[in-house]
Amino acid sequence: MTFDLLIAALILGLLTGFHCAGMCGPIAISLPLNNGSWAHRTVGSLIYNLGRIITYSLMGAVFGLLGQGFKMAGFQQWLSVAIGAIMILSVLFPLLFKSFASKSPVFPVVERIKDKLGNLFGTKTSFSLFTIGLLNGLLPCGPVYVAIGLSLASANIFTGALYMAVFGLGTVPVMLSLSLVGNYLTTAVRTKIRQFVPVFIIVLGVWFVLKGLGLGVHLISPSDQKLQINKEIPKKCCSTNYFKISL
Repeated sequence: MTFDLLIAALILGLLTGFHCAGMCGPIAISLPLNNGSWAHRTVGSLIYNLGRIITYSLMGAVFGLLGQGFKMAGFQQWLSVAIGAIMILSVLFPLLFKSFASKSPVFPVVERIKDKLGNLFGTKTSFSLFTIGLLNGLLPCGPVYVAIGLSLASANIFTGALYMAVFGLGTVPVMLSLSLVGNYLTTAVRTKIRQFVPVFIIVLGVWFVLKGLGLGVHLISPSDQKLQINKEIPKKCCSTNYFKISL
């Protein structure tokens, strides 16, 4: 587990929260919360957000396991380069990715998820709020795909789930505020904050490419081969066979 990827997941989640204010904001504002005390409304909103985080975590576990397969096959560095390139291209050519998504066989599934969400808004129960959150986590979202890239690069089922959970936690402050007090930010403020999302995605993409290239730059592009050599030297020096003299 790398601490830098956890920080990246948290920052991406915080920025994505403002992105969600425009994309998933209507869902958060329209949640079927009981018109009771602030405490009851807060608990209801947290149940909804818990559902989203669980869906994100499950996706992170799946892609973390997939990344583990790439690592065992010796393709982890190339995978990092590919993920970084896709991040950059998704920002530079968004229409290309939107066109691909609309023609994808997954698109009809997304429409059915939206229909199911619409039916759940008529029931004011904790279970319906939790289910709305679960389904909301499956809706297409660019920053979510970027977070999935972090899980894929982690090459571990548990850390992949953790990265997505941290990402989901980062989105909670904005989404919780939206469901409790509605659209509290002006459109101009949301737009300015959302402009940081593509910039941060490009920075992440460049970092992933550099990590995959292994240029030997500390923290930015470390060389796995050099680290492996440094680990092996003490073993050779301390081995009794290393100093054995043939008579």
